[in-house]
Amino acid sequence: MPDVQPMIEKVNGFKVAGVHAGLKKDGKLDFALIVSDTLCTAAGVFTTNYVKAAPVLLDMERLKHNSHRIRAVAINTASANACTGQQGIDNALQTARWVAEEIGCAEDEVLVMSTGVIGTQLPMEKIKHGVQLAAASLGDNWEAAARAIMTTDTRPKMASLMSDYGYQIAGIAKGAGMIAPNMATMLSVVVTDAAVDDDLGMVNDILKDVANGSFNCIAIDGDTSTNDTLLFLANKASSKFKNNETFEKDMGNLCIPLAQEIVRDGEGATKFITVVVRGAGRREAAKQVANTIAISPLVKTAFFGGDANWGRIMMAAGRAGVPLDPAKMRLWITSGERSSEDLLLFKYGTVANYSEAKATEIMQSSSITVLLDCGEGGPSAFVWTCDLSHDYVSINGDYRS
Repeated sequence: MPDVQPMIEKVNGFKVAGVHAGLKKDGKLDFALIVSDTLCTAAGVFTTNYVKAAPVLLDMERLKHNSHRIRAVAINTASANACTGQQGIDNALQTARWVAEEIGCAEDEVLVMSTGVIGTQLPMEKIKHGVQLAAASLGDNWEAAARAIMTTDTRPKMASLMSDYGYQIAGIAKGAGMIAPNMATMLSVVVTDAAVDDDLGMVNDILKDVANGSFNCIAIDGDTSTNDTLLFLANKASSKFKNNETFEKDMGNLCIPLAQEIVRDGEGATKFITVVVRGAGRREAAKQVANTIAISPLVKTAFFGGDANWGRIMMAAGRAGVPLDPAKMRLWITSGERSSEDLLLFKYGTVANYSEAKATEIMQSSSITVLLDCGEGGPSAFVWTCDLSHDYVSINGDYRS
């Protein structure tokens, strides 16, 4: 299996830039541009929120009709361009038009993404300035692009791999709050120089499967955003490819660490938690139980406090909307990210005979795994989450300011 690197040096046929357009008050990078030398086959997975931002609506429409002719992605911070009416749509279209003029392509070959405060219109003079700066700065500085899409993130998130068959895959992502499954709450762009199949249905299926095994397995606070977008662009610059199955595995290997980095960088997070549920009969039921545990404020605050209050986990499982029988259930916790039957806390309807000292030691670890067996058989499901600290409230209490 090829090694995934937490950096991107270059990707054949792609150029990027991250610049300060004046969208952020502190002078930090705030506008990114990703451009392919040639037309790309593209696909996207988007938020399931019914309140969708203007860039989401624009990208969904363009990928529906123009998925084999995409050249660029422009990304702004500070404003989500969500709940902004027709003016928001017009501003998203104008952003794409300016990019097209700068790089020399058709305007419908440009996709746009936005992140930031909901309900604010894009400051278009600054956006235009950002487009011009970024177009003049295109190169291989992927870290600058990754930094330019950050909001409450504390660090850039990027990854790359060189496959065993000669093609490269790379991606950047942002996200730290308003994170829940069903596309999570994040922006990510994944690019490849692989000669992927032109079958759009196949490309979409691969991207959805990859998202379901990575970005749709993370939860920080349970809120699904208006702007969630995962875009995929393939420009075939390397002329290398193996087969769909191998490519999907490579994509998954790249996106999993990107998704996990979002959780590790969760707003105010101090612990990385893996919730594994098995024996709920169906995978969908197991995922529903796991997600309910992962987003429970009482569960998350117990993890923050290092309190082995396992009753909160059982409570959350019981309210997930999945029929469960406590007399058949068992619950373990362990330190680290492995799913193992380490310390048994609850067994067949009642408390297990466990060491409170060991339970406290595990709960104070920086990485913890919860394993819940519901006793009904069937496949397992998992969710990556984090604890809920005082800092989460502080960060979100004055986000707009």
